[in-house]
Amino acid sequence: MPPSRARTTTALVLLLLATTACTGAQHESTPAPRSLPVSRQARQLRLPLDAYASTETETYLVEDAEDTLMRRCMNGRGMEWKTLPPVAVQDTEPPNLRRYGADEAESAHYGYHPHPDPPSVVRRSRAWDAREALPAEVQRAAYGPSGEGGCLKTADHQLVGDTPLPGHRTFNELTGKALETARRTPEVRDALRRWRTCMATAGYDYPDPYAAAGNKRWKTAEPTPGELATARTDVTCQKSAKLVTVWAAAETRVQHRLIRQNADRLREAKALKDRWLAAARHVLSHEGRTSHQHHLSDQ
Repeated sequence: MPPSRARTTTALVLLLLATTACTGAQHESTPAPRSLPVSRQARQLRLPLDAYASTETETYLVEDAEDTLMRRCMNGRGMEWKTLPPVAVQDTEPPNLRRYGADEAESAHYGYHPHPDPPSVVRRSRAWDAREALPAEVQRAAYGPSGEGGCLKTADHQLVGDTPLPGHRTFNELTGKALETARRTPEVRDALRRWRTCMATAGYDYPDPYAAAGNKRWKTAEPTPGELATARTDVTCQKSAKLVTVWAAAETRVQHRLIRQNADRLREAKALKDRWLAAARHVLSHEGRTSHQHHLSDQ
């Protein structure tokens, strides 16, 4: 894996620490959706700490700016460098998808299985795969012997000088703490109890939505009828218990408190993130690579 790919997706990987793990595998035979099957509730769910982590769109934006500068560097060395194809706005996941359990729209189609990557994500992934097969000479020019040199290092310096990459350690620590703290509040415990009662009435015995999603029975190539039925009942019970609404409200209060308690650490992390984003927008606007994808990051 080329190093820039690993670095700029770090925030996305870390976000999974605070979300439900998906089970099962994706298969080429499954048709990719036109856009992600995500509910309105999931797309609208925002939490205070979101401001301190990179969204998928922001990650792609920085990646594209870095890639544009790498192309300039590689061309200067007499080598071709194909920039990555863009990812469409509708193909990016909202930051809190599955945070409190299965999403209604996803579960209707895929149960607890991960949805297939949409077309623009597939194209970008294939472009990364193609880079892993580049000749050794091109790899060295792009990344240097260490994997962090070459035109990658040149591009980063042109982008932000000596500004370090945004760290997400603080965000990860606090978002995980907020999730669990909110889970222990009386109102969330009550909502989870209502959810369990609803599930039990339908014949299911799970302590919480995470356990339902993580059942080893769902480790199949495709969602089974039993998995689909469970997932649909799960989200129906979430709605009747108002689980997501109650949990999100409780966590919002917890996150506001944690932000006040960790203001200096978070302010520093956000300043680094904002510096990279501003530099990326500047590069892309001057290179003519602005698109609806990049404008979304301003919202």
